[in-house]
Amino acid sequence: KQDKEKLQQQREEEERRKQEEQNKELLEVNKVDTGAVGVSGGEPTDPETKSRRDKIREMTKFAWDNYVQYAWGQNELKPISRRGHSASIFGSSAMGATIVDGLDTLYLMGLMDEYKKGRDWIATNLKLEAAADISVFEVTIRFVGGLLAAFAMTGDQMFKDKAVMIADKLLPAFNTPTGIPWALINLKRGNGRNWGWASGGSSLLAEYGTLHLEFAYLTELTGNTVYLDKVKKVREVIQELDKPDGLYPIYLNPKTGKWGQNHASLGAMGDSFYEYLLKSWLMSGKIDNNARRMYDQAMTAIDKMMVQKSPSGLTYVGDYKNKRVEKKMDHLSCFSGGMFMLGIEGAPEELKNRYKELGTELTNTCHESYIRSATKLGPEAFRFEGNVEAMSIRQNEKYYILRPEVIESYFYLWRFTKDPKYREWGWDAAQAIEKHCRTPGGFTGIRDVYNANPAQDDVQQSFFLAETLKYLYLLFSEDTLLPLDFWVFNTEAHPLPVKTSKGAKDSHANDRR
Repeated sequence: KQDKEKLQQQREEEERRKQEEQNKELLEVNKVDTGAVGVSGGEPTDPETKSRRDKIREMTKFAWDNYVQYAWGQNELKPISRRGHSASIFGSSAMGATIVDGLDTLYLMGLMDEYKKGRDWIATNLKLEAAADISVFEVTIRFVGGLLAAFAMTGDQMFKDKAVMIADKLLPAFNTPTGIPWALINLKRGNGRNWGWASGGSSLLAEYGTLHLEFAYLTELTGNTVYLDKVKKVREVIQELDKPDGLYPIYLNPKTGKWGQNHASLGAMGDSFYEYLLKSWLMSGKIDNNARRMYDQAMTAIDKMMVQKSPSGLTYVGDYKNKRVEKKMDHLSCFSGGMFMLGIEGAPEELKNRYKELGTELTNTCHESYIRSATKLGPEAFRFEGNVEAMSIRQNEKYYILRPEVIESYFYLWRFTKDPKYREWGWDAAQAIEKHCRTPGGFTGIRDVYNANPAQDDVQQSFFLAETLKYLYLLFSEDTLLPLDFWVFNTEAHPLPVKTSKGAKDSHANDRR
C-alpha cells in the first residue's frame, strides 16, 4: 500500500514538473518588431489635462485590481457582490473576457505589472474549450480584436497565435448556404445557430457585418486567405441585394439570403456595420474603394431617410421601421458623431460639409442626453416625443451600463476640431461615472440616470476597460498616442494598424507561417 502511495506521489510530482516546464515555455516572450507607432507616452503638457489623465489611469487600475481580486479568470466582475459574472454572449463559460478586452488599455497607460499579469494568464489559460454557444460577433470584437491589437502594439507572437486559434474556432459559423455566418457557434461541436428572438431565424447586420477588420488583419498577418475570403463573401452577398430606400435592413436570413422585416438602424443591430465599411477603407491604406463607396451611399440614404430634427433643433438618428422613423435614438448610435468626423477625409466634396455638420450636431445631441439627467450620465435610449427631448420616458431605457459611445465621439471630435469643450464634456462624464458608478469593489452600471441616488446593476462590463476608459485616456492625451494615420479602432476600441503605415507593411514580410 505504501508503495502504491509513493508511486502516486511520484506521478503527481512528475505531472507538476511537466506542467511547470510547459508553463515556463508559454511564459517566454517571443517578440517581432511590428513597427508600432505611438503605443506609449502622449503625456499632455498642461497640468490640468495631465491630472485628469492621471485620474483616468487611477480609475482603470482600480477597476482592474478589483477584477483581479474578486473575479480573476471570470468574464467580468460583480463589484458589489464581489464575485465573477458571465453574460449569455460568452455562453456562461469563464473565458477571462476582462483580461483580453482590457489588456491593450493597460499597456497604453503603462500599467506594466498589470499588463504582465494579464499577458501571462492569456499565455497559460486562454483556451476556449468549453462546450458553450458563444457570440461570433462578441468573441471576434473582444477576443480576436483584443489579441490582434495586443500583438500589433507589442509584437508578442503569443497574442497572434491565440487570435488565430480563436478565429479558427469561429470559422464553422460561416458554413451556411449563403456564407452569412450564424450569430452563435458551439466551441466544442462547431455547429451554429441564430438568436431565438431574431426575425425569422435571421442573422443581424451589426453582427455578421462587423468582422471585416479582424479577419482582414488575420489574413495580413498569417498569409492565410481563408479569413479574408469569409468576410469578402459576406460583403459580396449584401452588396448584390436590393436595398429598400437605399438602406440595409438589420435582419438577413443566412439560408435564403433574403432580408427579414424592413427595419434599419444606426443603433443596436445596425451600428458597427457602417463603421466597418469606413474603417475597412481606412485600414486598407485607403485602397478598398468598394467599402468607401458603400459607406458614402449608405450615409446618404441614412441622412435622407433617418436623420431628424427635433422641434428645438436637435439633430438625431431614429430607427426606420416600415417606412416610418421612430422618434428615438439609442446610446449605441452616439458613436456616429465620431464616425461622421472620421469619414470627412476621402469623402466626395459635396458630402464633406454635411458630414461635419452631422458629426458636430449628433455629438451635441448625445451630450444633451447626458446633461438632462440627474446623474449627468446618458440613458440607454432617449426620445423626442411631445415636449420631451433627448430624454427617456420608458423605465426600461433609463439605465447606463458604463457605455463608451458618447465619450468615443468626444474623442474624435477633440482630435478633429481641438475645441476644448469636448475635453470638458469628457471630464464631466468621467466625474459622473466616478460619483455614481464607483463602489468599493469596482465600477457598476446604474438602473436610472434620472434618479440622483440610482440603484446599481452590479456589473463591471469588460468594455468599460476596453473602450470607455481608453477613450477617456486618449481624450486627455496628446495626438501622438495612437495617431489616427497609423491606427484604426475596431468597434471594441482595439487599435489595429493601417496597412500603409510601417506597422503593417514591413514587419510581416518574413512572417508567413
